Amino acid sequence: MTATIAEPPPDKRGIRAPKFLLAAPSWIWYVIFFAVPVALVVVSSFGEKVAGSAGRVDLSSPNLDQYREALGLGDADNTFFTVLKQGMRTSIIGTTLCLFIGMPFAYYLAVKVSEKWRGLLLMLLMIPFFTNFLIRTIAWKIVLAPRGFIANTLIDWGIRDTPIQLLNTRFAVQLGVVYNYLPLMIFPLFVALDRLDPALREASKDLGANRVRTFTQVTLPLAMPGIVAGLVLVFVPLSGDYITAATLGGAKGNMAGALVAAQYLEAQNPALGSAIAVVLILFILLLLGAFAIVGKLTADALRRHRRVTIAGAAA
Repeated sequence: MTATIAEPPPDKRGIRAPKFLLAAPSWIWYVIFFAVPVALVVVSSFGEKVAGSAGRVDLSSPNLDQYREALGLGDADNTFFTVLKQGMRTSIIGTTLCLFIGMPFAYYLAVKVSEKWRGLLLMLLMIPFFTNFLIRTIAWKIVLAPRGFIANTLIDWGIRDTPIQLLNTRFAVQLGVVYNYLPLMIFPLFVALDRLDPALREASKDLGANRVRTFTQVTLPLAMPGIVAGLVLVFVPLSGDYITAATLGGAKGNMAGALVAAQYLEAQNPALGSAIAVVLILFILLLLGAFAIVGKLTADALRRHRRVTIAGAAA
């Protein structure tokens, strides 16, 4: 008796499309709405404004004059560079405050709060995003006004006799950007902390580590991807923000994004506005690279310290 080998059934799936086609819609969206506009901005930065026109750019003789004017080189005014330094200082301080405020809240939300209430707190955190960004910022003018909630409270409590001037100051801008961008820091931190295995923290405590060492040597390194994501999500849009500065800071709260908007909308000089925007983008990328280097060095230092601690405990 001879055994017969059954032939496999014919493949009825037909022609299979390449897997990269699944990402084609997102790549098309990226090219049309990001790559092409950025390329147009870069090209416009090498041109000059057509005299007497409403925003036309002459690209017949590309040059770097707009970059010289933006950076204040030669006899040009260095207003942009001064505003850039002020804006970067506001961005760095705001991002740092968001991290130090968001980390305890995200840790409490991911570790201490029960799952029954966790969804409610996340929903309350998302509610401000249901309101327009400009409206949320203008609302702070009511709070920070000389006769606003804070000033009246200080007068009623006898702390001050006269109204306090909080509006149109750098403090108002710093407060506004932290309020507007804090949720963007909390969300990735919460996701990173929520995915951590609680057994790792328990094992660290069983091995004799206190809460501080458990957080610095176990929780913090494992949550580093969320920290990096939060820093990028906050720092990049904050550096280009001009609504908060224009609304709460007035002339004292100017940021680089406001200069770009002024060149496009008021001066109708897109060539100079494009040059300022390109310099701002490059400066943001430079700072992100510096942050990445510092983060890598910090992670390596923590890793070496953890190895030394383990080796000492084993000995």
